[in-house]
Amino acid sequence: MHFWESVLCALLASLFSAILGGLYMAGVFRKRRPKEPPLDKGLIPWLGHGLSFKKNPVEFLEKMKKKHGDIFTVLVGGNYLNFVMDPHTYGTIIKESKDKLDFDTFASTVVFNVFGFRPSESHHKIVQTVSKKYLRGKNLADLNQVMMENLKTVIFCGLGSGDGERPWQQDGVLHFSYKAMFQAAFMTLFGTDPPKSGDSKETSKDHTATQCGEWFEDFQKFDKYLPQMIIGIMDPLSKKETERLRNFFWDVLSVEKVYQKDNMSNWVAEQDQQMADIGMTEKMRSQFLFLLLWASQGNTGPAIFWVFVHLLKHPEAMKAVKEEVDRILKETDQEVKPGSPLINVSLETIKTPVLDSTIEETLRLNVSPFLFRSIMEDMDLTMADGREYSLRKGDQLLLFPFVGLQIDPEIYPDPQTFKYDRFLNPDGTKKEFYKNGEKLKYPIMPWGGGPSMCPGRFFAVSEMKMFVILMVTYFDMELVNKEEKIPPADASHCGIGTSHPSHDIQFRYRRRI
Repeated sequence: MHFWESVLCALLASLFSAILGGLYMAGVFRKRRPKEPPLDKGLIPWLGHGLSFKKNPVEFLEKMKKKHGDIFTVLVGGNYLNFVMDPHTYGTIIKESKDKLDFDTFASTVVFNVFGFRPSESHHKIVQTVSKKYLRGKNLADLNQVMMENLKTVIFCGLGSGDGERPWQQDGVLHFSYKAMFQAAFMTLFGTDPPKSGDSKETSKDHTATQCGEWFEDFQKFDKYLPQMIIGIMDPLSKKETERLRNFFWDVLSVEKVYQKDNMSNWVAEQDQQMADIGMTEKMRSQFLFLLLWASQGNTGPAIFWVFVHLLKHPEAMKAVKEEVDRILKETDQEVKPGSPLINVSLETIKTPVLDSTIEETLRLNVSPFLFRSIMEDMDLTMADGREYSLRKGDQLLLFPFVGLQIDPEIYPDPQTFKYDRFLNPDGTKKEFYKNGEKLKYPIMPWGGGPSMCPGRFFAVSEMKMFVILMVTYFDMELVNKEEKIPPADASHCGIGTSHPSHDIQFRYRRRI
């Protein structure tokens, strides 16, 4: 054989090997092994079901569930994703050791893509430990009181007293509720600017609230880029804008500036101090503080929109919640009339079953996180009914309670309909839910589960309750167009946490008292 023939044969052999290797990596040759879940690779090598999954995850997973049952494996963009849809099996999965099912790897990648630093296991432990200390019990009660006062500052700023007829004002439900929550939460967690010479504390708080309102507009811009940042795929202009926004908030939340404020929360201060103690640089600490800001508001803000818009759209729900709040105020001897002090409600000493059910129903319909676990070794998974499946190392295991649990018609009849009292028995006690005749341990899972469960969930619910209590007590409210439908969810945020509406919806409000 001539020299060039030998070279050509070698090149062809290398090319053939490369093609075979590429096809292997694309999943063309992957076959379902015995005991593995049903495998659905789609028609396009490597991409698999990527387009359908990206376009509408809920519709795609409902279709796969109907086709394959409550466990299946799909190829999406070169990744094999194992979905478990049986809610009775969720507990087994979220309690599995990280040696087999690891959450940290995925979380670290997301945090790096969005906030610019890689959290370690030590960072995660600090967040969990400090959050358990300050976001529960008496410390949470103290934080709630600060949040209530700041909400009053934000909501009533510029409205004056309730004397006389007040003019109607108009805003978007999302813009009004999300902005108010952001302003009050920022002041609650990170503090307020110290009074300037001659200014009162109230004037200083009003100034900080106004400044936070300006920052909110940039926060919303950043939040809209979140889905792209998570997967790390951005066009040059979007990348440039997100870098600008990141740098802006790193400056706003720089360690130097934050420690110049008054009344920073112990939750923030102790986490930052412990991060410094283990060697985190000032730059990383500022990045971490921005993460805390987003974690506290990125889901709570849109959630209060959904609570508020459902109340505005369903008069019977608004009436029931207002009657419950009126009863509480009467029981706590608080008069709501012109000239009387603003109400002061301690959530820890009152019962609000109707409002609780309203919030739970809202979360059921509008919060849809994916719960990711990386499969660290070949392992067997035993389903709640005893079936056993083999899972491969290197694949991903995902739970999507929104489809597997929260809109299951067997668990929730007429699941797409908002029913404010769905979580209540006729006697007002908390309702239990069942699947296949067996009681569900987790009726809804808006906060995740296991090591990925949101540590701030109790504070988030408190924020929503305080906002609703103040609004139904002091304001007349109505949709500008009573016939306008509630906006659908923006599919781009599906799986991240709280859904965002595709657009805002206008409402009118005026101070009643």
